Amino acid sequence: MTGRHAPRISVRKQPSQARSAGLVAAILDAAVHVLAEEGAARFTTARVAERAGVSIGSLYQYFPNKAAILFRLQTDEWRETTGMLRDILEDGGHPPLQRLRRLVHAFIRSECAEASVRMALSDAAPLYRDAPEAAGVRQAADCIIARFMREALPDVPDATRDLAGELIATTFGAVGREFSQTPRTDAQITAYADAMADMFTAYLTRLAKGTEPRP
Repeated sequence: MTGRHAPRISVRKQPSQARSAGLVAAILDAAVHVLAEEGAARFTTARVAERAGVSIGSLYQYFPNKAAILFRLQTDEWRETTGMLRDILEDGGHPPLQRLRRLVHAFIRSECAEASVRMALSDAAPLYRDAPEAAGVRQAADCIIARFMREALPDVPDATRDLAGELIATTFGAVGREFSQTPRTDAQITAYADAMADMFTAYLTRLAKGTEPRP
């Protein structure tokens, strides 16, 4: 029995002129609107082309299928998140735990601000999450978190530190998605982010002191 081949998610070609770049930008902008309004299940290249006001042939010049469009949107989101991680966690002018608190607030707010698109992209993830291209993009964020954890917990065993970094990263993704599914007020976002940051701070402080978790 043969395994199912993953769809091609790389773009067919890169826009080399301003006009081509404008066409790709229009397609991606239309894709965001279609995804937010229709969801991943009803997302099609035909709907994107119609929303962008371009022919389906023009769309296929750059994106071979809907998975390629969705992956480009997800890649842009990952890169935005990676940039946020780098800017905050690598800011040496503030103590590590203070940086982590700032990141929690920034992340939760960004999740709530773009909840419909982010949730739809999460629903579409099976189309591209196992592709080699996806692993490469995600690796950058993992490296940033790993460097931060080495700075925050320099005297903690590697296995414990790696587990802590994985737990924090997983919590960001799962909790951010769950919390953002419901419209939130500014006060609710602040209170939630503070509670989440307090939880991370207590956890890392305990690890730094070498305190074993309770049974």
